[in-house]
Amino acid sequence: MRVHLVTGGAGFIGSRLVRQLLSDSEAVIVLDALTYSGRLENLQELEGDKQFQFVHGSISDSKLVNRLVAEHQPDVIINVAAETHVDRSIDEPNKFLDTNINGVFVLLETALDNWHKYSKEKRDGFRFLQVSTDEIFGSVKTGSVTETAPYRPNSPYSATKASSDMLVRAYHKTYGLPVVTTHGSNTYGPRQFPEKLLPLFILRALSGMSLPVYGDGTNVREWLHVDDHVSGIIQALRMGKTGQAYNIGSGVGLQNIDVIKMLCQILGTLSESRTSKDFDSLIKFVTDRPGHDMRYSLDISKSLDELEWKPTVKFDDGLASTVKWYIDQRSWWEPITEGQYSLNRLGTSKEL
Repeated sequence: MRVHLVTGGAGFIGSRLVRQLLSDSEAVIVLDALTYSGRLENLQELEGDKQFQFVHGSISDSKLVNRLVAEHQPDVIINVAAETHVDRSIDEPNKFLDTNINGVFVLLETALDNWHKYSKEKRDGFRFLQVSTDEIFGSVKTGSVTETAPYRPNSPYSATKASSDMLVRAYHKTYGLPVVTTHGSNTYGPRQFPEKLLPLFILRALSGMSLPVYGDGTNVREWLHVDDHVSGIIQALRMGKTGQAYNIGSGVGLQNIDVIKMLCQILGTLSESRTSKDFDSLIKFVTDRPGHDMRYSLDISKSLDELEWKPTVKFDDGLASTVKWYIDQRSWWEPITEGQYSLNRLGTSKEL
């Protein structure tokens, strides 16, 4: 049984990854700072599992990270911890630099120091996996980008993720640390904090609030269900070559406005008192945010070939099940909306 240290394991993608690893009979230690989007509720059903341990703390805390790695000697470190929301990075970029760059530096230094102390067999099997994003490549004009495309980040968020990816690559090239990096596309599904487009618009629509669409709504995102994202990460961990990066995408590129209209249609079919037209009427176009990328698109042929992985969740099905989850799980999101977050969009946003 291999020991996995998963940072950010109480978040949206992290908690789904943790549950999958445990179901695969792996041992998991979660390190999470429990900032606004990391929630113990995401891991509640794992209480009592002898193969699971939760530690509250930040990846920027070098003493804590060193103690954890030295004590548990993980076979795998998967870094999912990150500040992730572009709008928040516009308002508070300093937090993104601390977690996404300095925190990754702390993890790499600690991993390297302890990796050298492992036996040869354990060193050979060790992996440091960095979970990254398609946003590092910037706006894609035509076609799809491969893993070797140049980094062109356009927001403080994507710039810090690009920086951490480069650090990960450097620790492999300079020190030989066995690393793998994944670039995931726009991920959606249950337990996503309601600042991201889909959960935000689902909950605002259910509350009768406006649906503020940036610009003219024609920005294109590649939508990937969280289950597919997690299966891609695990395959990259198990089959990926050290020093390599792998794109984890769906091939489903849709304009934001089209996704929002699909969302309204689904809400209309599930509502007893409102129609899809009622929800459509909530759509309001607002000033675009600064540095807003027009289009993302990943070439996943390398992952299909080397990882023997492919996405399986159809977007129509995934979107419908996600909407239903939020409708059914009010006890999960109501404490958020009644507490520190009132479903407001962040960054620069003024109605036209």
